[in-house]
Amino acid sequence: MGREKELLDRNNETTLGSSKKFDLLQDEIFMKYANKSLPLQNKKKTRAGLSPYTGAFTKKHALHLLKRTMFGAKASDLNTISNLTASQAVDMLLSNANLVTPAPPVNYYQNIYNDPQSIAYGATWDGQSYTDGTTDYYRKQSVRAWWMNNILTQNISIQEKMILFLSNFYPIELNSGLSQLNYDYLTLLRTYSMGNLKDFVRDLTINPAILRYLNGQYNTKYAPDENYARELQELFTIGKLGQVYTEYDVIAAAKVLTGWRVNLTTNQSYYDESRHDTTNKVFSLFYGFNTIQYTPGPNGGMTALNDLIDMIFLKQQEVAKHFCRNLYRFFVYYDITSSVESTIINGLATTLINNNWEIKPVLEILLKSDHFFDNAMMDCLIKTPMDYYLGTLRTIDFQVPSTYSVEDWHRLHINLSDNFCNPAGMRPGDPPNVSGWQAYYQVPFYHQSWINSDTLPKRVKNMDNWTGTYGMWVRSGLNQPFDWLSFVKNNISNPGDPDIVVQECVDLLLGVGLSQTSRDHYKSHLLSGQTSNFYWTVAWNDYINFPSNSTYQGVVATRLRNMFKDMMRLAETHLS
Repeated sequence: MGREKELLDRNNETTLGSSKKFDLLQDEIFMKYANKSLPLQNKKKTRAGLSPYTGAFTKKHALHLLKRTMFGAKASDLNTISNLTASQAVDMLLSNANLVTPAPPVNYYQNIYNDPQSIAYGATWDGQSYTDGTTDYYRKQSVRAWWMNNILTQNISIQEKMILFLSNFYPIELNSGLSQLNYDYLTLLRTYSMGNLKDFVRDLTINPAILRYLNGQYNTKYAPDENYARELQELFTIGKLGQVYTEYDVIAAAKVLTGWRVNLTTNQSYYDESRHDTTNKVFSLFYGFNTIQYTPGPNGGMTALNDLIDMIFLKQQEVAKHFCRNLYRFFVYYDITSSVESTIINGLATTLINNNWEIKPVLEILLKSDHFFDNAMMDCLIKTPMDYYLGTLRTIDFQVPSTYSVEDWHRLHINLSDNFCNPAGMRPGDPPNVSGWQAYYQVPFYHQSWINSDTLPKRVKNMDNWTGTYGMWVRSGLNQPFDWLSFVKNNISNPGDPDIVVQECVDLLLGVGLSQTSRDHYKSHLLSGQTSNFYWTVAWNDYINFPSNSTYQGVVATRLRNMFKDMMRLAETHLS
């Protein structure tokens, strides 16, 4: 607890709205405790491979699976998969993608700014052309609210986690984009979340949002822009590890991709042959001196694009291993040892190749494996800010009151993105650069970069508010307290037994279990310092039998708030 105490002692040095740029490597507290090298003992952590897990599918295994593949784990999620095998539970998570298409984002801002296209309050602006910067700002914010709501209301599916995965490894930075293009980009990620990697990379390459973000629309025969061509190979497909493609390959790929533009009236990309480089593009030995020839006509751009993607994906091992390493770091652990590389990554890559670049079979073999369910792989990742905040809300089954206006509904969801996740280092859809968030690539810190003297006090301060009488800030004059009574009543198997209340809350909310001494400590809140379980059981039964009695209600509500506030200050709440 030494690290946590030092960090919390510096809480008064930071504020929720601080805009000062934070330098992780200059943070003396972070540098004092963070790894200076990759852990030496991880080679011994597990020898488990990709063979299917056949052991007992306990509550611990079920929670591990849910928390890694979703945002938080509700009691109802746990109950749904509790009678399944591990294999059946994974099948459910993988098969539930794209069952429901979320309704598009809407105009929530009419009372703030008059929509120039007369989109009604509460009606969707999807399909409209760009108008002005102010309108587009509010529409971008409505896209954020739409995304956050999709996460909070997700069914039992890996889809939302896969959308986050794709938005980190193939990013556009929503803040610098345009609202319709941002929405269409996230829709593309949703479409391909369980789809074909090769098709996804092809469609991503001419997606209007990525064309704007990485200068593709300015890539012409007169001034070839190498930005996307470089990232396509270095970050999106081949990767940096042992790369042997050359600068000439970047130049040649840039010329292949010349001529693509974005129409902001239709919000579509299109090919302008007059801007396309008509020379034959010759690649290096790495690609077998392959030549992509110029194809005249309006379909020449798509022909050239397909030829380029085909050529890159012929480097099967490089592309497959790069993708699978990213997938492993996101869902399992950050340290890829030589043993993990040879056993896990190679096996996943072979599966990806043998299934013609379909992503779903790779997830299936990974999530059903002995390796994924090995005890050493559990509770060993620091939660992302999105997992910490959105996962907590899902776990406690938070519901936005039906009395909220369209505007306040949006304010709440936008705040989750901008006033909670963002100050904690992770504004959804806005990684610091095209490489994504440091937690997934920065050696040797990786996930430890989520916790430092700037972010931890904010997490603790916000959670103190959330678990207390204040609740979540929505706007001036409106806070949303959490209904702990309903949570315990509807999600705990026997709310009148304080031992069960504490244990099941620990299971759902913490990354690791607690000793009996620690559980007794949190139970003491429910007993008001007494020693007999009777003191909670009677208080709970009085509330259940007379729910309108404000005194009975206040007694149990106060005890629960005190317990949750104390419990959520534990370091274990930051682990998954």
